[in-house]
Amino acid sequence: MKMKHKKDIESFLNSYAAHPNRPLGALIGFYQGYYHNFAFSTFFYIIKHSPVWILPIATANIINSVTEGSGDTARLILSNGALLVFLLLLNIPMNYLHMHFRASAVRDVEAGLRSALIRKIQAMSVLSEKDIQSGRLQSKIIRDVEAVETLSDQLFVNLLNIIINVVVALSVTIFKSRVVFLFFLLMVPLAASLVYFFKKPIKRHNQRFRRQMEATSARVAEMVELVPVTRAHALEEEEISKMEKYVYGIADEGYQLDMIQTNFGAVSWACFQIFQVICLVFTAFLAMRAVIHTGDVVLYQSYFTTIVGQVSSLLNLLPTISKGLESVNSIGEILNIQDVENNEGKTPVGRIRGDYRFEHVSYRYPNTDRKVIDDLNLRIRAGQTVAFVGESGAGKTTIMNMLIGFCVPTEGALLVDDLPIDTIDLHAYRRNLAVVPQNTVLFSGSIRDNILYGTEGVTEEVLERVVAESGLKGVVEKLPEGLDTQVGEHGDRLSGGQKQRISIARALIRDPRVIILDEATSALDAISEREVSSALDHISRERTTFIVAHKLETIRKADRIIVMQDGGVVESGTFAELMNQRGYFYHMEAGGRENDS
Repeated sequence: MKMKHKKDIESFLNSYAAHPNRPLGALIGFYQGYYHNFAFSTFFYIIKHSPVWILPIATANIINSVTEGSGDTARLILSNGALLVFLLLLNIPMNYLHMHFRASAVRDVEAGLRSALIRKIQAMSVLSEKDIQSGRLQSKIIRDVEAVETLSDQLFVNLLNIIINVVVALSVTIFKSRVVFLFFLLMVPLAASLVYFFKKPIKRHNQRFRRQMEATSARVAEMVELVPVTRAHALEEEEISKMEKYVYGIADEGYQLDMIQTNFGAVSWACFQIFQVICLVFTAFLAMRAVIHTGDVVLYQSYFTTIVGQVSSLLNLLPTISKGLESVNSIGEILNIQDVENNEGKTPVGRIRGDYRFEHVSYRYPNTDRKVIDDLNLRIRAGQTVAFVGESGAGKTTIMNMLIGFCVPTEGALLVDDLPIDTIDLHAYRRNLAVVPQNTVLFSGSIRDNILYGTEGVTEEVLERVVAESGLKGVVEKLPEGLDTQVGEHGDRLSGGQKQRISIARALIRDPRVIILDEATSALDAISEREVSSALDHISRERTTFIVAHKLETIRKADRIIVMQDGGVVESGTFAELMNQRGYFYHMEAGGRENDS
């Protein structure tokens, strides 16, 4: 199947933006470029479905010919039978073509929607992404897109088929008898009243059920992550009790939804069966009075059954349509997020020097007045190693996020090689960076896969050198499969120190110009820390390096140590200079030694 390209994926964003409060309009927009598929699908459906419409006519013709004693009865029976056999055989290739055009459009858009959501999540600002639980995002990508795919089938295929069936049945009926046609039309306002009566409660319960599912999905993701903590503190029963509230909450909402849909289905079915009985009695009396032919009773009963069945199907589609439109809105919550990183038209950068200047930089998080960073002025020259220390909440992590480009100053300017960071292409800029976070993120796969993540053409010699420089060589040699050892989900088969060294190796393999180490050695034992610190000292000589650390031993060799407090700089200098000042840093070092002892 031919998949969609990026240009097409961007059209999903535009389609929802054009119809933010009209999910049906947005859904139709999603299929822009595929309308011809549905036209062909409809054409082949009409041909393949024609026996259903021709059979009542042929049956009525045969019965009328037999009962009225026509001279050409045998020929009429054979000709009608031959026509039906031909149309039934034609059904096979026509059905294939009908499904081909239908499925190719629906499945392409299904994949494109998921791709659009993934792209939007990757483009969202880090702050926006953190505001949405990962379980909710998973639910939107998997469950909601599936519901939209089902809705597409119902609207563009089943609904269209229903309309065609009803139109054909009514057209033949009005051609044969206006009296019977008027009787058929009596069903329409009654059907409409049923739709109106059940529409609002079904929509309301679908919204509640969807939100309960999303909340539970997010909570399940958190529960799985917390299993080791839960076990370690013997909190299994408490966690089970919390989850059962969510699980039974889904059951309650689902029960309410099931019951209203059941009532809807039962009422509509009973009403339409009664209509069919009335139709049979009505047309039988017409035949008895010779208003219509005897065989036409079968024709009208068949067509009325068709109309009743199609209207019943239409009404039964209502819950699915309501659920699908709610899912369109759910997907739109992501597609319509405006807080995204946009690099279009910004200055492209190649290999940077790594020269940084903070000029009167301040930063406050959205919807808050407190400045996390307040009037920061710093100059970091290319190749320098600068360490940031201070208590939690001093602003160290915010500075690291600014350096990566996750957030930009709300006041002042951060310049990279004399270019304001908010004017450069951050995607190109980040190719120069290597980030080693405090909490290592590994994916299921081998150690080799995790180290080489996002790189191409790395030779074995370079890989072996990086393994040695990151202090990972001794670990790899002890493993039965070496670099090809599987790390398990999130690297659960490895120790914290082993995972951190893989993270460091992943950073080094990129040959970065700038290295950002956020508590990179915090999970290592004393021996491993010395090995890794030695390697980092070696590789940072020709690179601009930023370090956030609580272990002050790891920053002794930094060219400059910046001491942060309440978003500002209180001290700055080398390790020896700060110790000689006997100020804030000196007391931090003394307190750290007391705690270590």
